[in-house]
Amino acid sequence: MIPFLDLKSINLESAESLTAAFQRVLNSGWYVLGEEVTRFEQEYANWCGAGHAVGVANGLEALSLALRAMGIGAGDEVIVPSNTYIATWLAVSHVGATPVPVEPDPHSYNLDPNRVAAAITSRTRALMPVHLYGQAADLDPLLAVARQHGLKVLEDGAQAHGARYKGRRVGAHGDAVAWSFYPGKNLGALGDAGAITTNDAALAQRLRSLRNYGSSLKYHNEVIGFNSRLDELQAALLRAKLPTLESGNARRAEIARRYLDGLRDVPLVLPQVPAFAEPVWHLFVVRHHDRDQLARRLAEAGIGTVIHYPVPPHLQPAYASLGITPGSLPIAEALHAEVLSLPIGPTMTIEQADAVIAALRRLA
Repeated sequence: MIPFLDLKSINLESAESLTAAFQRVLNSGWYVLGEEVTRFEQEYANWCGAGHAVGVANGLEALSLALRAMGIGAGDEVIVPSNTYIATWLAVSHVGATPVPVEPDPHSYNLDPNRVAAAITSRTRALMPVHLYGQAADLDPLLAVARQHGLKVLEDGAQAHGARYKGRRVGAHGDAVAWSFYPGKNLGALGDAGAITTNDAALAQRLRSLRNYGSSLKYHNEVIGFNSRLDELQAALLRAKLPTLESGNARRAEIARRYLDGLRDVPLVLPQVPAFAEPVWHLFVVRHHDRDQLARRLAEAGIGTVIHYPVPPHLQPAYASLGITPGSLPIAEALHAEVLSLPIGPTMTIEQADAVIAALRRLA
């Protein structure tokens, strides 16, 4: 059996440093917003090339708190990709704003900058590009549109730890980047965790207050805040894993190259990488006209796959109130009907990748 992602082997590779991190926290006697959080924020900001990082409880709250810190709320509109995980949309809804979906580029599957301007109205306050599957969205034209219309840009980097856009790591191109450290991410905690990176010192300070009951000074509450603090233990564990992120991403890239070469004459639509992007291959997503049947055949052959994602956000019951009917966003709907994520991860072997290729050559 080749698993889609072997989290156990990933974390056991760092067992010694993870154990030492746990012991540091245990011995410190300080378990909320202590030295480990402070140091992880500094280290991750430096790694991303950002001025500041603010640790929060999870990726969804990273998105929603960033929107709140930008002053976005009821009556506002935020442009989101039609092709994304629903968390991107949920964050907009959680602050009382309305998500306005825009279709992706049919080749990169990321938000299409050429379609954004037509979706902007007098109520639009921000753009939320997602660096989907670990590949950076085309940021320069999105930033240009945002500057032209006075909009904020909040990037969803949940799948893109270490991804590069025109040679520079994602982390502070727009106003802020929201991150998830869910265990299955390229940089994964051993539980939920998240962060926001930014070059805006004032925004970072508002985020630090919002995550901690609206307080910058204990028992003094400037705003109505939340309890969304990055856990001290998860921060320590992330610090232990951060030094291995680059090598893990390199192994993912090696597996991706193997797939691209070995599957080029198989009846699949393979990922395309634009010249401006250096992906970290959080997911290796192919398309097939009979995706569900292919997934079943692969499972029978011992190959684990996952569908990211079977139902686009606008067709979920949660967003029925928006009244977006089937067929309204055809590119996203076509993608969600055909995409299939193949096994990929930092501990996957070349032999396992070759077995996946052989199975697809036989079954696709």
